[in-house]
Amino acid sequence: MKKYVLAILFIAALSLALSGCGSVSVSVNPSSSSTAGTTGSGGTTHFGVQTKTSGCQAQNGLQDSACTPGAILSTGTKDAICKSGYAKSVRNVPDSEKNRVYAEYGITSHAPGQYEVDHLVSLELGGSNDIANLWPELASPKPGFHEKDKVENYLHDQVCSGAVSLQQAQQEIATNWLAVYNQMPNK
Repeated sequence: MKKYVLAILFIAALSLALSGCGSVSVSVNPSSSSTAGTTGSGGTTHFGVQTKTSGCQAQNGLQDSACTPGAILSTGTKDAICKSGYAKSVRNVPDSEKNRVYAEYGITSHAPGQYEVDHLVSLELGGSNDIANLWPELASPKPGFHEKDKVENYLHDQVCSGAVSLQQAQQEIATNWLAVYNQMPNK
């Protein structure tokens, strides 16, 4: 547990250093009732809008945060996400949107199973289907999208058990899901 807390503090400090201490205003996309996020001062995620929609580059298993800052649904509360079937009830990413995600990241072709258009903030953590929350995640090298699925399940369980707040889980997965994965018990 101590390592987990230290990792969170490290991520927060790194986010603060990289953010330039600037503030990011919050905007809501009325068409989808979601907000997208960037990391602002204090290492917290402020949900806003994409700042880049082309030339996106995933690196070291993490999304390009300018293209995929994350987005959450205003209706994705703890009570809602902890009900069985919630994620399935809000899942809606048409092929046209998946193709747009691939285009933003410059991926013109791929083998079946090579990528998954993944929600940065998973639906089971109140994430949105908005393009600002989607990115093409590789299966390998590991950790890839299969391992991120484990992080999503772990954080969902942590939120629903009351061990962490929904906001904290959303910030952790949007900031650096790999750090959470590396600290998880029973990976």
